[in-house]
Amino acid sequence: MTMLRRIRLVLISLAVVVGLQPVVAVHAATPPGGGAPSGSIAVARARVATEVLLDSYDEQKAWFPSSWWNSAVALQTMGDYMLRTGDRSYVDELDHSFETNKGPFPAGERSTDEIYGNFTSRAIDDAGWWALNWVTAYDLTGDQKYLDMAGTIADFMHGFWDPSTCGGGIWWNEERTYKNAVTNGQWIRLTAELHNRIPGDTAWLERAQEAWDWYAASGMVNSEGLVNDGLTDDCANNRDTVWSYNQGLGIGAALELHRATGDAELLSTARDLADAALASDALVTDGVLTESCDPLGRTCDDNQKQFKGIFLRYFTELADTTTDPRYDEFVDRQAESIWANDRDSAERLGLRWAGASTEASPNVFDWRTQASALSALIADVPQDAPSRSLSATMAPTQLVVMPSPGTTSSVRTAVEVAATSDGRPVRADVRVSGPDGWTVDPARSRVRLAPSGDGSPARASVPLDVTVPADARDGSYPLTVTVTARPGLGYTTRVTVQVASTIDFDAGSTEELAWLWDAGGSGLSHVGSRFADGTSHFVYKFPFPAEATSAEATLTIDNQYVVEVGPDGESWTTVLAEDEPIRDGSNKADHTLDLTPYLGPDKAVYLRVTDAFPEDGWGGGVYHVSAQFGTL
Repeated sequence: MTMLRRIRLVLISLAVVVGLQPVVAVHAATPPGGGAPSGSIAVARARVATEVLLDSYDEQKAWFPSSWWNSAVALQTMGDYMLRTGDRSYVDELDHSFETNKGPFPAGERSTDEIYGNFTSRAIDDAGWWALNWVTAYDLTGDQKYLDMAGTIADFMHGFWDPSTCGGGIWWNEERTYKNAVTNGQWIRLTAELHNRIPGDTAWLERAQEAWDWYAASGMVNSEGLVNDGLTDDCANNRDTVWSYNQGLGIGAALELHRATGDAELLSTARDLADAALASDALVTDGVLTESCDPLGRTCDDNQKQFKGIFLRYFTELADTTTDPRYDEFVDRQAESIWANDRDSAERLGLRWAGASTEASPNVFDWRTQASALSALIADVPQDAPSRSLSATMAPTQLVVMPSPGTTSSVRTAVEVAATSDGRPVRADVRVSGPDGWTVDPARSRVRLAPSGDGSPARASVPLDVTVPADARDGSYPLTVTVTARPGLGYTTRVTVQVASTIDFDAGSTEELAWLWDAGGSGLSHVGSRFADGTSHFVYKFPFPAEATSAEATLTIDNQYVVEVGPDGESWTTVLAEDEPIRDGSNKADHTLDLTPYLGPDKAVYLRVTDAFPEDGWGGGVYHVSAQFGTL
């Protein structure tokens, strides 16, 4: 199978192609008319967020770097999107991930643990996430190989069911040290799913019922109806943190077993777990789902970043099943809060769904938070999703201009319009406006699209010229793009153009996005670096102004790095490399690089970071970047 780098198949996107090859940012706004989003707007928002998530997909390793179980959950979220909307744009990514990762891997290649093959390892819950993902892939495609793999993983997990301790339950790990809510919630859900998809099954149903009986009597669900993390060595509730994903798995387990048995008591239990969550200060603050690590001054680790999305996945199923307006209102509130408060200028969705952020405790944006919040946007799509939708996004994600002092800057862009429909042509009106004193040509255009009716978007492109006035000061400036089509389709996006005379940013910050030309499968570490390990890379672009005759950059970097520089984003010269396989950051230091020999014809310089020892998974990490230019 050939995997190509995907451009965003969103319903309208702006691809910026400038003399300076800038990178562009998008900020989508409430559709014309305001108010609660229609079904078509909900589809559009989910599609935009899914495309942003896909930007972090590493096509070579066929996962999201660099987290094994988190990748399974993110892939399942993409499957959820496709099942909900009818769009089948990402089936290839699911299949590619399956075929690429189904074999064994040594420790450090996909996880700190060895992967035994068939998505199994010493971490039993990791295997469970992959099994649940492949059931979703089966539901989406009908391909038996996915259901067979889920069964293979379930057989592996069943080897860790142990009645000799606490009367039953699946162990959390191969060392058999802990019985907890996540692994057993997964187990009930998975076994019930297998039963519901295998004609004539009795074995999986018996296991599901046995596991539920044990789970319900285990004591992990406390007197308030909340699910604590697990059991003590004495088989009592350990009173550990109430995490949203454990609550969600309890809901999902009871609901799937209800589908298998028709037992009304199970549906009632699912509702009890949901109601307990909504009423609890431990999980909901001012109507918004909030993890205990979310508030200002606290930090969620890479695992905890995805917990809320797992809750919403199963809560959505309960809302669909019961049609309880309280549940629908809660889903709507999550989606609206995320869209209004938890997006940055590149359409990334953050950790805090209510959006709080300070310099000392900033909101966090990465692919894990993207996948988690995306589940809330998917939940807001009606069960009977509309076939016609229109939206706006940007590829690439930022536009940055470093103008020559006292002169105007001409920026050439292209607006790419796409739409889905039931097969009827869509005639879309495109309007673009800039700040006072800016010129956009054409300011208005019309395009005709002919979608096939299979849920995939059709696209058309409109070139634009944008003139930045000579007196534009450093800062962010919005271009507003509004697309409309009959009957009643509309979407508005604000595109942020960054005008900058200096370059100075921390890796992973919002400011970094203006200069990040190609993320290349890179990731963000918990210590504040952007890193490239294995075959991944990342590229910064510095579009220096026309009068620049010299330039330099300073990087704070550590571990196993190779730094290359070039004038065009295609040809590279190595200017800095670590020759020791350092893994502990002990070589973290500032390095100043002379960029002058690499100033391109348009005075742009590209800087790429790769892994000096790609076989061991400890690539170079950049913490801070500054760059400046000189003139004769």
